[in-house]
Amino acid sequence: MIAWIAFLFALGGACFYLSGYQPFPEISRRFSYFVLISGAFLLISEQGPRDTSPEVPAIIALVLGAYGTLRGSWDMSRTSKDFIVGPFGGCLLTVGSISLMVGYWDNGGTEEHLSSFILASVLILMEIYLIFKGLIIGVPGIAWSKAGLRQIQRGLLEGPSGALAYFENSWDAEEDWLGAMSYAAITKIHRHLGQNDLADQNENKLNELGGWDAVDSAWNEAVDNALQSLKNSSWTKPTDDM
Repeated sequence: MIAWIAFLFALGGACFYLSGYQPFPEISRRFSYFVLISGAFLLISEQGPRDTSPEVPAIIALVLGAYGTLRGSWDMSRTSKDFIVGPFGGCLLTVGSISLMVGYWDNGGTEEHLSSFILASVLILMEIYLIFKGLIIGVPGIAWSKAGLRQIQRGLLEGPSGALAYFENSWDAEEDWLGAMSYAAITKIHRHLGQNDLADQNENKLNELGGWDAVDSAWNEAVDNALQSLKNSSWTKPTDDM
């Protein structure tokens, strides 16, 4: 039981720490809270007068892992908002499933052993793919660009979690159109802040990529509307990052 508690706390803590390096940290932080709370419940049950069944931690890991894998896979492939929940959820799913299969190993026959081995191999291969997709390849530029627009809407323009920093992370040498969108947004933000020299520098870089004509008008309109809403708002204090 102690090993399971340490495993959940370590995995939840690592997920919480790495969430700060994502454009949408709230997704992985919520998942880390679930993992940490589960570890806390197991720690409380360990101190109780009755022994907790050894299957309970594995079932908890299996349920959390299944949720994390499904949610993380959706975010990686469809929304491009999170690339941490998938690998961490896959780790929980793999460890929990293999732990349950090991517990029933002695009661199974040849067919059960073979199917368990195949299932464990599939889970391990899936986890390798999730780690490669999420933690090695990392967050694509388009995700940082989406988050940058959200930070403008929240009034957080400067600083490590500001829109400027997010748009700087969204540059992609292989995607000129994404770089043009980033330079356009950065230029507009610097103009909004009255930093005309920096705005001119970024506008020159934008011109190297085709100028304002290379940027979708809908993107320019979205950035302009977000900045205009800041000017019109009576609440000028930026919203803290989640």
